[in-house]
Parts: sequence; C-alpha cells; structure tokens
Amino acid sequence: MGLPFISSRAKRRDQVVAVDLGVRTTKAVHVQRHGDTFHLVNFAFVDSPIFEKNSPPDVLSDHLKNVVRTLGYKAKLVTLALGDGETVFRQVEVPLMPVSDLRRTLKFNAKAYLQQDFPNHAFDCHYVAGSSQPTKAAETGKPAAPAGGVQKQKALVGGVRQETLNRIQAACKAAGLVVDHVVPGAVGPVNSFEMAEPESYRSEVVALVELGFKSTAITILDCGEIALNRVVAIGGDRLTSGLAEALGISYQEAENIKVGMASEVAQDLEPLIHPLGRELRASIDFFENHHDKAVGKVFLSGGSACGELIVQSLQTELMVPCQIWVPTKGLQMAFSSDRMGDLEQLAPKLTVAVGAAAASF
Repeated sequence: MGLPFISSRAKRRDQVVAVDLGVRTTKAVHVQRHGDTFHLVNFAFVDSPIFEKNSPPDVLSDHLKNVVRTLGYKAKLVTLALGDGETVFRQVEVPLMPVSDLRRTLKFNAKAYLQQDFPNHAFDCHYVAGSSQPTKAAETGKPAAPAGGVQKQKALVGGVRQETLNRIQAACKAAGLVVDHVVPGAVGPVNSFEMAEPESYRSEVVALVELGFKSTAITILDCGEIALNRVVAIGGDRLTSGLAEALGISYQEAENIKVGMASEVAQDLEPLIHPLGRELRASIDFFENHHDKAVGKVFLSGGSACGELIVQSLQTELMVPCQIWVPTKGLQMAFSSDRMGDLEQLAPKLTVAVGAAAASF
C-alpha cells in the first residue's frame, strides 16, 4: 500500500531509506531487498528541531543531512513519511476511473467524496481490490460498464498540502537528496504489520494502535482490509506532562519514569491513561456495532507502548488482549550484533518508518 504523493520511481528499488519526520524524534531505517527477503541495514533516532510556521528552509535540510549521516547512508534517494497533522487519510467509495483521473477529481472537488474542502492539496489513491477487475480497470482506464448505475469501488485516499510538498522537495534538494516518495504516516503501521505478522494480518480482526507524541492512531483491520482509521488527540506528551505536573518533577524525569518505572507511580499515571482508553474503546465499539464482528486483539506500538503499565491499563480499559508488537520482525538484521540490544528496546518506535519503506519497494 503506497499512496505516494511524490514518486520518482523509474525502476524497482533494491534499497530504501525511509524517514519518519516525528514531532519530537525523527526515526529512520535503511532497508535492502535481497530476492524475496528484506534486510535492515541500519536505523537511527534523531531529535527533531522545533519547526515554526516561518522557520528557515535550511532547518529541515540540515536536519535531513544529520539523519542520513547518522544512518551512514551514501546514496541520495529518500522516502519521507508525514504525520497525521500534515496529511489526510480516508477510505471512501468513488466511481471507478483511472487513478490519474481520480487524483484530479479530488483536487478540484474533494468535498464530494471527503465531505470537506481541501484547497491546494495533492492527492493520491489506492484502490481496495475486492476483485481483479477494479485494479485492472484503474490501470487501463477502461472500466467495464456496470449492469446498472455507476460502478463504485472502495479507495484509500491520501492528501497533503502542495505547499508542504514544495517545502519538503526544496529541503531535500538543499540537503543533496532526492525525494523518492512522500507517504502519509497512517499507512506505516498497516504495511509493517503485514510484513511482521502476516498470519494475523490475513485472517484476524485486529486493532493497531500507534501511540504517538501528540496523538494516537487506531486502525482496525478486518482480514487485511482497513475497516476503520481514526486519530485521537491524546499522545505520549499529554501523559508525560500530566505526570510531571502531578509529581512536581521535570518533563524529562516524568518521561523516564513513564517508560521505565511506571508501576511506582500507577496511582498518578492510570487516571491519565483512562481518557485515551475510553476513546479507543469507542472506536472499537463503533466497528463492532457496524460490522457485527469482534476485535480479537490490540497490537500496540510507538514510544509510550514501551511502558508495561500503559499496556496493562489500556487492556483493562479496552477489555481486549493487548500486546506490544515488533515491526522489524519481518526483516533480516544486517548490522553489528552490538546494536541488537538497542533495537529490541526501540523497535516499537520504528513502525511508521518500516511501513514507509515497505510502501516504496
């Protein structure tokens, strides 16, 4: 599942560097393809600069230089994943047409399908293939005539401001890089999960919960199909800030306690987790009531997912088994063994970056 707003792809890639531009921390992976297997060559975590509306363009270009330098990457092509605050991601039903025509239709009449105007946006689409016909028709531009009425097909739609794309392209150019793809971060967990847990992806009803810095995204998969995607405006930042205020300590101290010693402050942390659990439970209830199916398991990822108490508290609130999952599970490791300890601890934070890389091959 790609949804690349920008694609410079001229041929099949044998290596991809994907950068997840986070609010607090930028995560990046270097993945190589060897036949049917994928190898994780390196990964990196770099503190994100503070971006203001009128930040000089060189702030982002210098940051990207630092990221690829940390990875030890010598080539120029990069894939960038943008967060929920910068992208639109929806599943809609649209008349079956070539993807290029659908992009133009959304550009000039987004409200008809997305129930909201998105001026000066670039769009890309991915048809959800219920049969071979829709995909083939979308590629050829010659859909078969329906028996009656207009033939429609489910499509995943991603959008981003053209101004944002222009800024990213300019920053990459200044950094000596070339944008291979720009993708919405929302597709990252789905792609990563398909690689890491293929059996659960294909045959189960599961919820993927990505605990981000400013927000949390929940995606419910019904045997590989996205049935629900929602962003909740509660993230790790609110938990850490609330804990710091409750304990009268610094933000950094609260962050360390939240992840490493949360059980010792359970009485202060659990009330902060409950609102997030209620929002996620409401999303699960909505799906189950409309589809008459039960979510069997919740897979958690993201920075705050590393805290055991948070996982336990969410499981109590959601009343569904919850577990942390590892997005790099489907990859072969191709770096020195002394970094394996770091990867085991940090892997849940790489979900979006690994998924963005998968979208680019």
